[in-house]
Amino acid sequence: MWRKLSKAPSRAPSQLPRIRSLRRSLLLGILLPVVVFIIYNTSSLYRQSLQAVNTAYDRSLLASAKVIGEQLTVSGYDELAIVDSAVPYSALEAFEADNQSRLFYRVSNMSGELIGGFAELPIWRGRIAQQPPYAALVDFYNAEFRGMPVRMAALLQPVASATGRGMALIQVAETLEIRESLARDVLWGTLVQQALLFCCIALVVVVVVRRATLPILQLSEQLNARSDHALEPLKTPLDTPSEMLPLVDATNRVMARLAHLVQHQKRFVRDASHQLRTPLAVLKVQVQSAQRGDVEPEQALSEIAATVNRATLLANQMLSLAKVEQLHQSEHIQTVSLTAIVRDMVIELSPLLADKNLQFELQSEEVLLPSHPWMLRELVRNLLHNAIQHSPPNAPLLLQLAQQGPSATLRISDWGPGVSAEMQARLTEPFVSGNLRDGSGLGLAICHSIVTALGAQLSLHNRLHHGLVQGFDAVVEFKPNALPLAEDAPH
Repeated sequence: MWRKLSKAPSRAPSQLPRIRSLRRSLLLGILLPVVVFIIYNTSSLYRQSLQAVNTAYDRSLLASAKVIGEQLTVSGYDELAIVDSAVPYSALEAFEADNQSRLFYRVSNMSGELIGGFAELPIWRGRIAQQPPYAALVDFYNAEFRGMPVRMAALLQPVASATGRGMALIQVAETLEIRESLARDVLWGTLVQQALLFCCIALVVVVVVRRATLPILQLSEQLNARSDHALEPLKTPLDTPSEMLPLVDATNRVMARLAHLVQHQKRFVRDASHQLRTPLAVLKVQVQSAQRGDVEPEQALSEIAATVNRATLLANQMLSLAKVEQLHQSEHIQTVSLTAIVRDMVIELSPLLADKNLQFELQSEEVLLPSHPWMLRELVRNLLHNAIQHSPPNAPLLLQLAQQGPSATLRISDWGPGVSAEMQARLTEPFVSGNLRDGSGLGLAICHSIVTALGAQLSLHNRLHHGLVQGFDAVVEFKPNALPLAEDAPH
């Protein structure tokens, strides 16, 4: 049967949840560090290549300066030395690279007076390094000449001849066209190589990530292909990655819990429809009988009230049985005083104790348990109610609560007739009771479900004295740290 579903209000684009892609995260996590490394490597290679280019052309500048120094003449000595330069500009043409750059020179004495060359060249004001890069008194630096950036070499050149000895300052400037051209070529070549490297790495990473995430896609396809009622465990092929096994195991545990819940729901619906049908049918017959006047009105109302009470008890206990399963799947537990719960239940059921005039005795110690309070209350209520129901009038009834180290024991002893061996084996099954007139057969089943959920142990047995049944004992043993988690639910 189709039902009309109301359309959910649409979210604004800014309110839509952001879906995180595992594949995108892997690609970004791998490729981003690679990009950072490639950028750093490219910059480093470019600086190294540019340094190599500058070193090579600086060597050429030094060679041109030495050629000029070899053609100088001097007359006089030291401070009186007069240096003369007769260097034609054609002497520097051999050092001009591919007509892309031009060379300019200036020769001056140590006082800065021009001897030859281009007077516009700025005079050198630097200093020679203590450890120059070459076996010469040379300084390399950047400057500007005629509005163009240039690379300059300043060489202190001793000049000696038969007629004198002195010192000259030779400056050679080179425009940067060839250097910039080579730097661009080096940069583009490096970028192309690094781009090809990045593309290869990206292709390999994409293929590897795709193959690595393929089992996840296959798992999702396997789940999507299942019907709504298919809750069988997932199959794990032999080639399943070990990292996927925890996910598959967790999914199988969820499937098992769902199957258990579905089975419990089906059983609850089946039992409810079956068990409630009988009291409702009896109630209908009683109402019809009262309407026809077959019985006295007072008797009819009494019978109807008894039937309604029995149906109410049955419905409440079935709901309690379902609630036990619901709380079992929950992990919200707290430390509870079982002693306080026992005393509250004794007070609650005291009218029943008084109706039978039972000689009730309570022996309790302070016991704290990690549990659900509702579960402990239902457990004590059902066990105590069952003992009261099966105790003869004026008989003793003993409730003991003791702490035994890390464990605790709840014992309820009545002096009733006990049960047969066949019935004793089936007492915790639903709708099994030794007294169907006054009970629904769900009380001990609820207790069994509760102790199972709490990781405790329930023992139901006759108490014998000299081979004769003296009464019946219900014993619950609480073990430390035994409360199971939801995924450990019995299937």
